[in-house]
Amino acid sequence: MSDIRIATDGGTAAMKMIAEYLEHALQFERMASEATDLALRESFHKQALAYRKLAAERAARLNLPTSPEPHNDGA
Repeated sequence: MSDIRIATDGGTAAMKMIAEYLEHALQFERMASEATDLALRESFHKQALAYRKLAAERAARLNLPTSPEPHNDGA
């Protein structure tokens, strides 16, 4: 038997979606920081920004605060 819980209201599902968007953003930010190829690094960075934008838009629709911007260490 699975221990997965299905969200019964839109708010819970939307919060989960925001968390997933932010997790993807963090993964792409990590990959960007580890990439040695400049074009690949930029591509990963753009993908991370796109996921952060999706999370912010969803949060705005739910009247929730947006996540802070990632720390830019020059990568």
